[in-house]
Amino acid sequence: MKSAYSTAFTLALALFSAAASAEDLLQWQQTDAAYRYGKTNKVTPEIEQVFTLEQSSGWSFGDLYWFVDNSYFNGASDPIAGHFTYYAEFSPRLSFNKIFDKKFSFGPITDVLLAATQEFGEGQVETALLGVGVDLAVPGFDFFQLNIYHRNPSGDRDGDTWQVTPAWGATFPFAGSELLFDGYIDWIPDNDETFHANFHLATQLKYDIGRFVEFEPRKLYVGLGYDYAKNKYGVKDGDFGIDANQSVLQFVARYNF
Repeated sequence: MKSAYSTAFTLALALFSAAASAEDLLQWQQTDAAYRYGKTNKVTPEIEQVFTLEQSSGWSFGDLYWFVDNSYFNGASDPIAGHFTYYAEFSPRLSFNKIFDKKFSFGPITDVLLAATQEFGEGQVETALLGVGVDLAVPGFDFFQLNIYHRNPSGDRDGDTWQVTPAWGATFPFAGSELLFDGYIDWIPDNDETFHANFHLATQLKYDIGRFVEFEPRKLYVGLGYDYAKNKYGVKDGDFGIDANQSVLQFVARYNF
């Protein structure tokens, strides 16, 4: 299975590398810098500040999303990472519509894609994911996608299992500007070993203040985020005296380049 994942990632990286030297293959891109402040974390130290750099892009053969989170823990340090840690994901998807120049659409499905993700960072987090994704036409949403993966941790770590990840974004007018509602869910079932079923919801509601402070519209946002985790990191709540469930309200600011 690992060799199959390596082949898929090599193919995806080769395609995106070729695209980097051929600008006509790049259809659109957006780069964001964001800041989050949250309190009442349970698994990690209570107060966490996160600085994120992320980019979404569309290509003539698919799309790409990646992000890097740099976290700082106020006061107490994380027992593994200390006061600072980072976590990143690289997620290319190959579009059947674009590659085969044919519409793979039916009902609410507008495209079918080969989806992959590489997770990496500090600690034992490196994991390769490979599966299938669909883009959905959902009324009121700018985009809505659903990806279903098989998870394959690196090394000898337990955790071979599945993952279901919907992601969404929607804008709607509010108070002379716009609200942006976006987020994702990661749901991972048990692997019948030591990795327990876990659920993670991360969503944000942000107000576009860019048009009021001499920026262009859809450039600068402020708002609130909500992060909910059940059995975070695959640790069963209560095992070893660990509270692995958490519900955190966050302050969020984001700038679109």
